[in-house]
Amino acid sequence: MPKTGSSFVILKQVDSTNNYAMAKVHAGMAKHGDTYFTTIQTAGKGQRGKVWETAHGVNIALSLVLDVQLLNASQQFQLLVCVALGCYDFFERYAGQETSIKWPNDIYWRDRKAVGVLIENSFQGSDWKFAVAGIGVNINQTHFDNSLKNPVSLKQITGKTYDLTELAKELQMHLLNRFSAIQKDPFSGSLAEYNGHLYGLNKKMHLKKGSIHFDASIQGVTAFGQLVTMDSKQERQFNFGEVEWVV
Repeated sequence: MPKTGSSFVILKQVDSTNNYAMAKVHAGMAKHGDTYFTTIQTAGKGQRGKVWETAHGVNIALSLVLDVQLLNASQQFQLLVCVALGCYDFFERYAGQETSIKWPNDIYWRDRKAVGVLIENSFQGSDWKFAVAGIGVNINQTHFDNSLKNPVSLKQITGKTYDLTELAKELQMHLLNRFSAIQKDPFSGSLAEYNGHLYGLNKKMHLKKGSIHFDASIQGVTAFGQLVTMDSKQERQFNFGEVEWVV
């Protein structure tokens, strides 16, 4: 199932698949498409320094190495869209049409989070060399810690139990398929597809900026990765981290 030349490495246990993959990148021991997978991750990383909580032995934690030397640093949001769409392709196949992409790149089912994504980059001077896409997917877990806001797993959605290794290999395939198109297809098409799957699109959602709570209709995401909203006063654009969803 993996693309020719790429490997799929199963780790019995690791602190963070992203840490492991990035160490391989820095040591010159990783190549495009290499994927590091585990079901036991003891110190998973989330967005903005948060921890990715995952139960042992029931979910997917993997990191995919991407050779991005044909891209430039200004295309980082384009890569994010590519990875988000690959995750969407994978999860929607099992969870169905209520799957969506929550800006910037989480995968939601209804109003609940199923997939988290963290992309880390390796530069040589100003040259963007590699990216590592770390992905956590809730698969067979049925009970979550109360501290987690709104998690959901594939088993909770479908009632089925899944083979984690086979699904992880399938996720690798979807991600590599999306990446292979990044050079051939105009970004406008991927962005339109991303916006078409956007969580809350054309709906009034509750957002928070600092201590200020407000309601706004989600209009889409720009080519530069800004969330576009419309409230009673005007259209606004927000950078990632500038506003939080209150779900």
